[in-house]
Amino acid sequence: MATRTPKTTLKADKPETKIYVGDCRKIIPRLSPAKKQQVDLVFADPPFNWNVKYDKWHDGMPREDYLDFTKEWLDVCVDALAPHGAIWVNIPDDTAAEIVMHLKHERKLHMVNWCVWHFRFGQNRMGSFIMSKVHVLYFVKDPKNRIWNADDILEPSDRATTYFDPRTMNKKEGHGPSGKRVPMDVWYGQYWGRIQGNNKERWKRHENQLPEVYLERVIKACSNEGDLVMDPFTGSGTTGVVARALDRRFIGTEYSEENAKSAFERIVEKGAVRVGQGHANQSTAIFAPRSRSKAAQDATRV
Repeated sequence: MATRTPKTTLKADKPETKIYVGDCRKIIPRLSPAKKQQVDLVFADPPFNWNVKYDKWHDGMPREDYLDFTKEWLDVCVDALAPHGAIWVNIPDDTAAEIVMHLKHERKLHMVNWCVWHFRFGQNRMGSFIMSKVHVLYFVKDPKNRIWNADDILEPSDRATTYFDPRTMNKKEGHGPSGKRVPMDVWYGQYWGRIQGNNKERWKRHENQLPEVYLERVIKACSNEGDLVMDPFTGSGTTGVVARALDRRFIGTEYSEENAKSAFERIVEKGAVRVGQGHANQSTAIFAPRSRSKAAQDATRV
């Protein structure tokens, strides 16, 4: 009985979308795609153990218990990955190092990038610098056999938008055409802030919510249409929203039944707000554009 596939709590088609209610550590090993290592991409934004109210989940474990919990959910996710699969983890300072060590040394995964999601309006404090980032850890099973769609995530280069360097408009194939490049490993810009207040993306009930552009970058880069994306902590449903908008199949698990129902409503009924609206064409340069004439003069001196 214990090995039977769990009953789907919430599901939709076109593309296939499923959310299971319960502890991801128990549910994921019993899912057929997970047992067959058929998950193409895992994205995880776990509880941070910061005493946030997550309905039924206790978010204030003793530190050692939390680290054990972290390793357990990481393991079931890694076990579910296809040989070409990738896992991304969104995590703050206090647990990033432990996750990196576990995935690199215990599970023998390859770290492709240690990115940073930078946002403004961190929680105010006087005793230390204000936290304005979360770590975005990108691991794969096989660096030589992974899904990587660089062309789908290109953004304008500073050299093109700020310095008007004519050389960047004529790069050789494979190096970013027409003044574009792969994004840097610090992520910020318009629509990349924390989702709060009257933001168009804001969904009821949920304490924390990631921006759609974040998941759009991850899902486009590391999966293809029709692939299976899994989120062990469905939360407000952002991973499912973006996966569905990009024609990926989705499996989510969520500890709270009420939160699962709310996320499913957002995924299926509200849908994506910003996906596909061309935000990849927005420059993230931090300096104002120079004059074209001055830039042309500088280019001739190189």
